[in-house]
Amino acid sequence: MLMKAVYEIRWHGRGGQGVVTVAQLLAEAAVREGKYAIAIPYFGAERRGAPVVASNRISDKPIRSRSSVKEPDVVVVLDPNLPFMVDVTEGLREGGLLVINAPSPNNLPFKGLKAAVVDATGIALSLGLKLAGLALVNMPMLGALIRATNIVSLESITAVVKNRWSRRVGELNVKGIIEAYNKVQVVNL
Repeated sequence: MLMKAVYEIRWHGRGGQGVVTVAQLLAEAAVREGKYAIAIPYFGAERRGAPVVASNRISDKPIRSRSSVKEPDVVVVLDPNLPFMVDVTEGLREGGLLVINAPSPNNLPFKGLKAAVVDATGIALSLGLKLAGLALVNMPMLGALIRATNIVSLESITAVVKNRWSRRVGELNVKGIIEAYNKVQVVNL
């Protein structure tokens, strides 16, 4: 259940990590639950490995704005090195949440934030979620986001993922979501 008119999420990752795909899946799961939702990709001169941003708006009422999210309630960071290159928390609302891929909450370059931390890279590699040798962390990060926010149910997102991919790929992605859902730590930095 949403607590405000429009809930805004901004995703940060690198080209090839599935940032746009994960935003689309989240929107589909929200719609499946009877909410209004959009996924907003931001495209520039992206190439594999370049920083990429996508956003979501989720609401109980129709969504009018189609612009990129500037003041998110949640920021999700797929690549743990991005915060050292880009201010991923720019515009994060007071009391907002950072969901980050990191082996532990120690040594993160943030202070005074509530964070949901999960080792999405470790989870992806242990399950064989890789493409061209790179860990695909988008599904574990989706699991961490869902556990930390309850924006959609675990059942809705797993149904959407199983619908998107065939048996083996769908099952591996669901395993990544569930493992991160169970392992995410919510802390104050």
